[in-house]
Amino acid sequence: MSTDEDEERFEIPSIGSDDDDLTAQLFRSAFRPPGGANGITYRWRDLEPQQAEGAWQALAAWVRWLVATYKLTTSVVPECWWRHSEIVAELYALQRAELASYTPDDSGFGPLAFHERLPHAVERLRTHCRAAGCVGLQAHKEPTVRLLTTEESEFREWQRSHHQLEADF
Repeated sequence: MSTDEDEERFEIPSIGSDDDDLTAQLFRSAFRPPGGANGITYRWRDLEPQQAEGAWQALAAWVRWLVATYKLTTSVVPECWWRHSEIVAELYALQRAELASYTPDDSGFGPLAFHERLPHAVERLRTHCRAAGCVGLQAHKEPTVRLLTTEESEFREWQRSHHQLEADF
């Protein structure tokens, strides 16, 4: 049973009138309405054709901006970037990170965080480009799709077990 005295004892202490402002700054994103200034982040494989068209237009415009602004070479973003799913995935993630970094309620750390992530993304893009092989050829090289099978009897038997360590070790 709870009494007024119990409630006072478990109350979180306040550091003053600025406490609410500090809490709002720390947890602002949790209170932001869904689909706010940054729009929606899509999972590409779930897009409907109309959504895909809009997402591709936005990404293409953003990639043009990124390449021009940061003077990225074809060893980072090849001309045929849109034909390589791994490069598209990296660029889309970077686009979403950049958009999330520039929000009206950001205190100024968002742009810095984006620029701290950018060199890592550039290195991953270089790795993807080397693997794609288009830059060395100066022409698009069609990627080979590798499809894993899960229809083998050995896999079906494997999936029936949980494969975790027992709790009593």
